Amino acid sequence: MFYRFILTILIFFNLGLLNAQDTTKNVFRDTIKLKDFEVVTTTFFQGETIPHRTIEEVIVFPERKFKNRRQARKYTRLIYNIKKVYPYATLARDKLFEMNNHLLTLPTEKEQKKYIQQVEDELREEFENDLRKMTITQGRLLIKLIDRETGNTTYVLIKELKGSFSAFFWQAIARIFKSNLKTKFDARGEDRIIDEIIYMIDAGLI
Repeated sequence: MFYRFILTILIFFNLGLLNAQDTTKNVFRDTIKLKDFEVVTTTFFQGETIPHRTIEEVIVFPERKFKNRRQARKYTRLIYNIKKVYPYATLARDKLFEMNNHLLTLPTEKEQKKYIQQVEDELREEFENDLRKMTITQGRLLIKLIDRETGNTTYVLIKELKGSFSAFFWQAIARIFKSNLKTKFDARGEDRIIDEIIYMIDAGLI
């Protein structure tokens, strides 16, 4: 039952993002790389023309120290669980562009619904076996990461897609597993360590 609950969340999350707006912005490139050198833009500062180059953000985390082996094992387990569920939280983000582009080619609502159903069936076939193995702890973590990636809780996404009754129903199911679809990701509070781990995963450090 639990794996079906998580699978439903994943499907709702993917389909719910169809209504999201693309907030991608053009990045200003101030450096042109040639074969043996680079051409950079300049800026005028205190009467002088000087080279100008944007430096990419670098995030530095302090070395993590543990009081005992139990605490170290708990941290290692958290990394394992994040690596297990993080791909599912980013899946919808990657699918969004593909689905939106294809939906634009479908002229009727009937064809669009048929395509959405096809995507849902593909998700079930591809991820059902993996989700059967997901633990309750991993399911709770996935709910948090969905909010981190989208800025919306799973409850809101289901409500917008399927209505208040469906959101209430799946919230009731979540409560059985001591979870909460309204859970928000708190990067500066209780989820700070999770946020740090995700940054390190994205940077290829762990």
